Amino acid sequence: MKHLKTYLLLLLPMLLLACQHREIAYLSNAPRDSVQDIVQHYDATLLPGDIIYIYVSSQTPESVFPFNQETHIYITERNGLTDNEVSSSSSSDIDRFLRGEHNKIVQNASGYLINEKGEIQFPVLGNMHVAGMTQDSLKSYIENELKTKGYVNDPVVTTRLLNFRVTVVGEVLFPHQILVNGTRITIFEALAQCGDMTDYGIRDSVVVVRTEAGKQVIGVIDLTSKEALNSPYYYLHNNDLVYIEPNKLKKKLSDNNEDIPRYISMGVSVANIVNSFYRRIVLKAGRR
Repeated sequence: MKHLKTYLLLLLPMLLLACQHREIAYLSNAPRDSVQDIVQHYDATLLPGDIIYIYVSSQTPESVFPFNQETHIYITERNGLTDNEVSSSSSSDIDRFLRGEHNKIVQNASGYLINEKGEIQFPVLGNMHVAGMTQDSLKSYIENELKTKGYVNDPVVTTRLLNFRVTVVGEVLFPHQILVNGTRITIFEALAQCGDMTDYGIRDSVVVVRTEAGKQVIGVIDLTSKEALNSPYYYLHNNDLVYIEPNKLKKKLSDNNEDIPRYISMGVSVANIVNSFYRRIVLKAGRR
């Protein structure tokens, strides 16, 4: 009996450390079955270094041919076989690509690299300053230019950012860089693709590093609050870096011994076993 008490006393500090409360819930202050207005809109602008895909379509295909690069090529997969096709001859392939169906179409399309001045060289229309525009405003601008200058009567412009990437590092299960197939991604979606935060991640102070107007801006978003839905960092932008900082417990454990979390887990298991045996002994003693 004395040995059992000694073991329990030795395991008590580890049990207290392991059982320390940590807030791990998202949007914890948002009432369930409630409605939250989202006032934050996704309006990411194009920046130097972005690669933008631009395709012009019309009821008269011959009128838009000069505005579509000949290098728009897609690799389509049919029954396990791979063929190369020129996109200008297959509008259905283009539609599938723009919907992000990469299991059917593997992207190998060229786009326009926005240079350091924020400009691209577009066929016929020439030099265009596009940095600072959203994808929607760029579409409207090109359509208006084509119509007002008499090149195409009914142009329909489609754009897509080809190098839309965000990076998630820190206290997540699988830190990595995410290639975004769609037009937007929320911070929760990015975390989900990384296996979510570990229990040691700080949820009320997530750091987002973003490039704005040629400067690196360091922002913070509280994922435990419903106000996260209205944060400018709820929707991630191209080249955003999301950093999940470790909490004080993880830092303390790391400073002392990187194997301590494993030891704590082992200690909890041993404590459960000891406690089980202890109860059995007490029960037997009581029966006597």
